[in-house]
Amino acid sequence: MEASPPSERAISQYSTTSDKLAQRVAILSYDTNPQPWYSWLSSRLNIAANDILEVGSGTGELWRHLDSSLAKTITLTDFSSAMCDKLRELRLHASTSMTVKQCDAASLPFEDATFDLVIANHMLYHLDSPEAALLEFSRVLRPGGRLWVSLNGRDHIAELLELGQAVGRPSPILGAARITAEMAPGSLSKYFKDVATERFPGDFDVPVAEPVLGYLASWGDEAMTEKQEADARALVEKRIAEEGSFRARKNMVLFSAVKA
Repeated sequence: MEASPPSERAISQYSTTSDKLAQRVAILSYDTNPQPWYSWLSSRLNIAANDILEVGSGTGELWRHLDSSLAKTITLTDFSSAMCDKLRELRLHASTSMTVKQCDAASLPFEDATFDLVIANHMLYHLDSPEAALLEFSRVLRPGGRLWVSLNGRDHIAELLELGQAVGRPSPILGAARITAEMAPGSLSKYFKDVATERFPGDFDVPVAEPVLGYLASWGDEAMTEKQEADARALVEKRIAEEGSFRARKNMVLFSAVKA
């Protein structure tokens, strides 16, 4: 059976609620890396005196880890009205100009050469045409502007994927994704120069079942059945009893590139 387009899945998951994203992000707090993802990511972004665009901003979690007073302007976008509502609740530094726009990443409502920095954090795999979005990112960047993109590899959270398969709750994202970390260097090189790669170290080490069950629940439009939840809980709790935790390997990669 052919996978549904990534955008169809994203719309069903995120267009009217941010709850599923919150369930998915919760597992980040069980990272073995002492520096959490958003802190690690923010330490690599130079936002000082720049006009910044984040595409697919979600709930805006990144901006709770950045000193927004350093930026000249900040523009946050998402296709989801629910996410945009969350973004408007952000309280950035009083000196910072913040704009929130609901829009399609492949058709950005901005003039050419508007931004110094574009950020696309774990969002390209939700698009039907990641290449069209990359072309848009290049268009709205000024010459010499920098793009930051994060993506997961195909083996990211393999243990969670195997658990989902075992209980009849497979992830719809990986099969539908039209770009992964393995594909990104080739795609980025078509529109940018100086493509660099850095892998985020660590794994997820979860000592209780609930975050794992919440992650599985976030994959589907329908709630988990009682049997699925019971079977998943039994498998997770068995592993925790035997090994001390439910461990899932990560493959999260950050890419940077410069507009020629």
